Amino acid sequence: VTFLLAEQNTNVALKYATYGYILENGRVVLDGDAKSLRENEDVKEFYLGLSAGGRKSYRDVKHYKRRKRWLA
Repeated sequence: VTFLLAEQNTNVALKYATYGYILENGRVVLDGDAKSLRENEDVKEFYLGLSAGGRKSYRDVKHYKRRKRWLA
């Protein structure tokens, strides 16, 4: 059975999904099984607020570097 879950909370979405797509401005920028998305460094930093330096506030994350690459 397949169903669409549109969720802003990445932790919740990846907890219940087996496969996911991450959209940025209406375009798919990442996709994969939930486990690989949870372990992806970009997903950790931008959507889960985690990085090598620990937790980060959404305001402290510099989105423009990766967003430019994703949307190219």
